Amino acid sequence: MEARAVRKHIRSSPRKMRTVVNVIRGKSVPEALDILNFLPQKVTSIVRLTVLSAVHNLIDQNKDERIDEESLVVSEIRVDGGPAFKRYRPVSRGRAHPILKRTCHLTVVVSDPNATEPVVETAEVVAEEDEA
Repeated sequence: MEARAVRKHIRSSPRKMRTVVNVIRGKSVPEALDILNFLPQKVTSIVRLTVLSAVHNLIDQNKDERIDEESLVVSEIRVDGGPAFKRYRPVSRGRAHPILKRTCHLTVVVSDPNATEPVVETAEVVAEEDEA
């Protein structure tokens, strides 16, 4: 049982966000949220909201089941590059230097490792050789 949350066009560079994301990858959700409270980076609030959104998406998808939020794990967290804003800075002698203001996309997947997934049985097809 897993759910995901995606946040797009975050106004931070992917490189700066990956330092935060790498710390909480594979941790339990309460532990990840505690770690995010004490990290000094600006993007921790965005990552925290996205993790909570993924947890609430899991709860909404499985309304008939009781989900223990303490046992949930951040199974996948990914930062991808988004579109960059292109700006120009004037410099000497009438020239202009380009500036890229980068954005990123954040994807968080939380799952319950204790949940039993329904097993789909597959029938093996045995090809019989024709004997002539």
